[in-house]
Amino acid sequence: MRYELVIFDNDGVLVDSEPLSNTILAAYLTELGHPTSYEDSLRDYMGGAVHRVHDTVLERTGRRLPEGFDEEFHARVFAVFARELEAVAGVPDMLAKLVAEGVPYCVASSGSHERIRVGHHKTGLDRWFPEGRVFSAQDVGRGKPAPDLFLYAAERMGVAPERCVVVEDSPLGVRAARAAGMDVYGFTAMTPAAKLGTATGYFDDMGQLLGLLA
Repeated sequence: MRYELVIFDNDGVLVDSEPLSNTILAAYLTELGHPTSYEDSLRDYMGGAVHRVHDTVLERTGRRLPEGFDEEFHARVFAVFARELEAVAGVPDMLAKLVAEGVPYCVASSGSHERIRVGHHKTGLDRWFPEGRVFSAQDVGRGKPAPDLFLYAAERMGVAPERCVVVEDSPLGVRAARAAGMDVYGFTAMTPAAKLGTATGYFDDMGQLLGLLA
């Protein structure tokens, strides 16, 4: 393996949550008087922390989202996760191979710690990600596309940024990884390679990942 640490994004890479959460976000924003389609939500918010939603709505409309927005949004998301969320196909097998080969890995997500835990518990991925391998934008204050989260994860895991590789599925995440000085492979199951900017490489099946990183 060419890298000393593999850093995974969570939503859309480990858990198949993006269609669920963006459907809910688009509907909730529309309900609040900010008409948003599913495609709009993917374009504007996929890969970003929830503060990006607040900032974008305020910038575009001059209106703030209501107090309690985050809590209500997360409650709706978690309710759907409990019924429908699944791991991305091939992820458990890929993680098992990383463990067998002794390759360190972690997750660095724009989502909250609670969102990560809920998703991992529902999909059974919690067995692969103990607390010391889970990092959230909550830990650093600025979410993607800022590099802070990836740099924090590398520091906590004791690996220099240039020896890390990131696995991402959003343009914001690719930008963040590049800003952190890390190689990044774009997972194209939902997002076409052309929209993932300057990724080091691309793949559409988790079974392909370890071959790319070798």
